[in-house]
Amino acid sequence: MKYRKFGRLSWRGPALGFGAMRLPVIGEERTNIDEAEVRRMIVYGIEHGVNYIDTGYRYHEGQSEVTIGKILKDGYRDKVTLATKMPSWAIQSYGDFDRYLHEQLKRLHTDRIDFYLLHTLNRNLWPKLRDTGVLQWAERAIADGLIGHLGFSFHDDFPTFKEIVDAYDKWTMCQVQYNYLDTDYQAGTAGVKYAADKGLAVVVMEPLRGGRLTKNPPPQVAELLAKSPRLRTGPERGLQWVWDHQEVSLVLSGMSTMEQIVENAALAERSEDNALSADELELIDQVRELYHRLSPIPCTKCQYCMPCPNGVVIHRILELYNEASMYNDTRIPRLRYQGYIGLKPEQRGDRCIECGQCETSCPQNISIMQWLKEAHALLGKE
Repeated sequence: MKYRKFGRLSWRGPALGFGAMRLPVIGEERTNIDEAEVRRMIVYGIEHGVNYIDTGYRYHEGQSEVTIGKILKDGYRDKVTLATKMPSWAIQSYGDFDRYLHEQLKRLHTDRIDFYLLHTLNRNLWPKLRDTGVLQWAERAIADGLIGHLGFSFHDDFPTFKEIVDAYDKWTMCQVQYNYLDTDYQAGTAGVKYAADKGLAVVVMEPLRGGRLTKNPPPQVAELLAKSPRLRTGPERGLQWVWDHQEVSLVLSGMSTMEQIVENAALAERSEDNALSADELELIDQVRELYHRLSPIPCTKCQYCMPCPNGVVIHRILELYNEASMYNDTRIPRLRYQGYIGLKPEQRGDRCIECGQCETSCPQNISIMQWLKEAHALLGKE
């Protein structure tokens, strides 16, 4: 495993971390995690240097922390660096900081969280947490040995990101969405460079944009990629593009299968700064522009919008709409939407009651209710 500078710390992190937001499940229920398979994947990862594990309070509706805790207590806790995230949106008073942290420590079967992140900070959540005293609380929790270092994950624009970075000189790390499609999205390249210049470790999430960059690309994109001076797999191209940036400390991949961790760990062992040629980088710039024209909804399938109180399978509908747009072909997405090989009638976009809960939870700030209407209009036609 290659190890990279981690901000101002003397500790060096692995090039690849294990993201626990998309664990394998049995059936369709996200809370029904396949613990045996997750254990097999984590053990393999540890044996191959993937010894940074990142989870969060809400992942798999709370069961991610529970599953990770069960696995790590069996002799693996001391072999990994553990990160998890405060449910920032749930904080109502100062006492909630301790309440949620102790709940997470219990779930994770540990007495210390190495990196504790304020989850999904944006222009609304940050002032609320700041004014409730989160920084003073965190310093006390660090002094008490309950957490090792404080950081934050982020979903908003660059000015908001800069404001948060500048608000506290003891941030250890930040976690941002970054991939070759999202260079100007949210914190973007400007945020990655700004945080690194301030001495923060930069941990990257969604390096493959929810797996989209690993799939067979649309014909126009495939034709363009075929011109590359070096043919790479989707995961190799996407991950190496992020590793090319020396400002990046660690790349998280939300791996769902054993095959994915085997492939990604091997790629991490070969990773380097500035490994892509100028011709490859220019080609990726062209791919980015083409994808942006083809895919209108920036959904990463994080499923923060789920569960919908009225049963709408939001992330799947947005994916089907993007698929129809990218390939300029509604035939298969329409079949899946109409239930022949996919959604049930009660799960479609026309069942949306516009309660707005999904939009409040969406870290990408997608106008979900409007897109559900447009998706139903396009895909619901007989």
